[in-house]
Amino acid sequence: MILSTEFVGGVLEALYAAQIALRDAWHGLGLSATVADQPAWPFAQRLAAERLLLEPGHARRVVITLACIAGALALALLALLLAVLRRGRRRWIPGLALVAGALLVFAPWPSSALLWAPAVPTSLHRAPQAFSAQSIAQGQAVFSRHCAQCHGADARGEGPLASQLAQWPPNLAGGLLWKRLEGELFWRVRHGMRDARSGAQTMPGASALSDQEIWSSLDFLQARASGQMLRDMGAWERPVRLPVSTLNCRHGGRRASDSLRGQRLQLVLPAAGEAALPQEDPRWVTVVLGAAGNADDSAECLAEDRALLPALALVLGVTPQQAPGHRLFVDRDGWLRARSVPGRAAWSQDDLICRSEAAPAAATDGPPAQGVDGLLRRMDADRMRLVRAGYPH
Repeated sequence: MILSTEFVGGVLEALYAAQIALRDAWHGLGLSATVADQPAWPFAQRLAAERLLLEPGHARRVVITLACIAGALALALLALLLAVLRRGRRRWIPGLALVAGALLVFAPWPSSALLWAPAVPTSLHRAPQAFSAQSIAQGQAVFSRHCAQCHGADARGEGPLASQLAQWPPNLAGGLLWKRLEGELFWRVRHGMRDARSGAQTMPGASALSDQEIWSSLDFLQARASGQMLRDMGAWERPVRLPVSTLNCRHGGRRASDSLRGQRLQLVLPAAGEAALPQEDPRWVTVVLGAAGNADDSAECLAEDRALLPALALVLGVTPQQAPGHRLFVDRDGWLRARSVPGRAAWSQDDLICRSEAAPAAATDGPPAQGVDGLLRRMDADRMRLVRAGYPH
């Protein structure tokens, strides 16, 4: 039995939603508290989704067991219905109960050590604010003041005070941030960390920071890690959203950038003195960062938020001074997907630097599309989905 990645992803989404529903129901009954303005996860463990993605055999056992449980519940409900109706078919009830019991007894129950992971009260928390240019800017300031002394200005864990800790800080410039749930990262920043064996504190808690400052610092670290991946591997290994900012659009006036979801965006960061900006194209909405050159005449929207340029520079892995001249494509779901570096004349499929592990070939009715058409088809065919600690978000 081979399970596709899409099927396992769907199962994980359902399990995540079930845990959220359980948490909210528990809180609604008054059995759990509110932590950081969200209902607390009331249990010491949660489902370990990351192991389902990494171990196909374990995933098969979990799926088959879930199917057996669902079948047993269906048979139990049928038996209950027959008992209530009091008809001649009540003689089927013992048989239904026997089959339901057999499904539960012979189900390939997965090992509990693989099924569960330690949890904290904020495990299922999500950032209350959008991943925005302003949040990234605030998070950068918070990180510089409170975190860089240990974690280092580059977040690699080699700050000037790192050697004084019981354990060197982790490297936050790579994929580690996506291997943890947002809420569990929040908890570690708020309450610190201790060695599992000795109990010695390995990271002090940030008790002086507000909840918003912690969430913003996580937004900054995500943007910075994305840029580091792009420098190291030439691609965004983990999908990253276009930071939300305020746009001034010809049709619609001032609006948030995420209000354009459902449309492709070409984001232009014009270089100093650049005069030839892209003309309008029905296949996408052109967004120009700042009113440079003839942008007022050619661009559908202007991005005037001063925090957006440094935020995009972080995601691109360049300095704010190096960012002008880049162009970016954003897909219909708001993910940054393609990058054109300064001096590049035209788009091609090679510019698609954020793609899934099994990116499908673009569907065509004739010869393969070239240039920007080929890029757009690949981008549309390969839908992105963010995964944190095994759970699709």
